[in-house]
Amino acid sequence: MDYPIRVEVIGLKDIACSPFPCDNTRSCGLYDCYPSGKLVVAFDALASEIKAEYAERVELTLTLIDDGVPPYIEKIIEEHFPPLPIILVNGEYVPMGRISLPLLQKELERVISRG
Repeated sequence: MDYPIRVEVIGLKDIACSPFPCDNTRSCGLYDCYPSGKLVVAFDALASEIKAEYAERVELTLTLIDDGVPPYIEKIIEEHFPPLPIILVNGEYVPMGRISLPLLQKELERVISRG
């Protein structure tokens, strides 16, 4: 397995982190961003949790497309028509459609296990 595993979250600065309401049930597994429900705040909370669990094995980046969409993201949008936020793991689209710690952990474990 080549480390770090690269996770890229793509979205707009002021969008919600999920199509679901931000409430105290926390199905996303994150607590530091409640009650904002905003992508940038949720990304920071997600990055903190992932760093605590995976340390240097996972690298997270946030790509905001408010001022333009890079060609590689345009290609993903044309092929998959994904909802925002878009999640890429090692450059591959992962259909999550939201910021979710449990869903990302599941995907990371899948990538690690196939090593």
